[in-house]
Amino acid sequence: MKTKITNISKIYSWNTELDILDIKSNQEVLIENNKIVKITSKVIDDVDNTIDAEQSILTPGFIDSHTHPIFIGNRADEFKMRLEGKSYQDIKQEGGGILSSIRALRKASFEQLYLSSLENINPFIKYGTTTLEAKSGYGLSLNDEIKSLKVIRKINDDLDIDIIPTFLGAHAVPNEYSADKYVDIICNEMIPQIAEEKLAIFCDVFCEEGYFNIQQSRKILNTAKSYSLVPRLHSDEFKYFGASELASEVGAASSDHLMMINNNGIKALSKSNTVATLLPGTTFFLNKKTYANGRKLIDNQCQVALASDFNPGTCTIRSLSNIMLLAVQNCGLTLDEAFLGVTYNAAKSLLKSDEIGLIEEGYNADIVLWNTKSLNEIIYWYDSEYTKINKIIKNGNLI
Repeated sequence: MKTKITNISKIYSWNTELDILDIKSNQEVLIENNKIVKITSKVIDDVDNTIDAEQSILTPGFIDSHTHPIFIGNRADEFKMRLEGKSYQDIKQEGGGILSSIRALRKASFEQLYLSSLENINPFIKYGTTTLEAKSGYGLSLNDEIKSLKVIRKINDDLDIDIIPTFLGAHAVPNEYSADKYVDIICNEMIPQIAEEKLAIFCDVFCEEGYFNIQQSRKILNTAKSYSLVPRLHSDEFKYFGASELASEVGAASSDHLMMINNNGIKALSKSNTVATLLPGTTFFLNKKTYANGRKLIDNQCQVALASDFNPGTCTIRSLSNIMLLAVQNCGLTLDEAFLGVTYNAAKSLLKSDEIGLIEEGYNADIVLWNTKSLNEIIYWYDSEYTKINKIIKNGNLI
């Protein structure tokens, strides 16, 4: 089927050759077999279907490359505890934090977890996200991690957006094991089984003091690579830990958080293909004062993406427009750089930059039609941007 989008105000994408924002006016877009096959100023005839953009601007569908949506219940009580002065680490020591979500997930049936996670993921769509990375990590046993990844697979089958699975068995150390014993279980039991069942594309590790150290993280990620799982890394969030350097060493697709990265970490990322993914929503939600220095990363030739880090404990934001606003206000990014961070660079971090993240011939037809006059308005209407979305197209189909 051939579909054209007509009556377009402007098309916003990224010029990968000049590395600048690309703006096209008075164009029509032809879609065939879920792909963009032509962008032209000429009138396109001989189509089966026409989508009237009604003078909307077009952007690529947003890509959220770091989320934790597979959970049940919430941790609103911990939010109140932080407001009263307790830190993330204090709450962990009292049995809260990630371990609290683990207890809830382990008690849940597959169907209960599926319905809860579906409710967590559905709202992303109305905010213009058409591709979502989703991590396991609230099971921390072989059966519960597999249950979580199978929930991701089912939701991916059931929803119109694409969901890319990441195995995050190394999210925390469960109470029943020492750290080294649990690392052995991840490497000897979890990774082989998950790889055999093809349940994940990526393997992530929370490399942080009190969670997994550099040696343990290296062992997990090198084991993952031997089973064809691609490394990702939670890096240098609460203190500089050398995790960003490890991300570069193991060839991770992405090194995420980076609030406390230092010059050594920046230098390592700048010399690698690892994308630096900033998660300013978490800094905001935790009421921290130190945001990741995106300006310094970009000025040192690091590739920077943005993501929501949606999770039950430290960020419940699902809007990438809001994340863009936080990045512009607090991380030193320009609007153009923030736009790049939720489109093409986010696609790079998921190893999909030849398929998504651009409105370009040959790319998937993942397109958001915004009822605005310019890109500026997407973050200007920060608390109601979903009312500014006219239509969403995923793989060439209106959703």
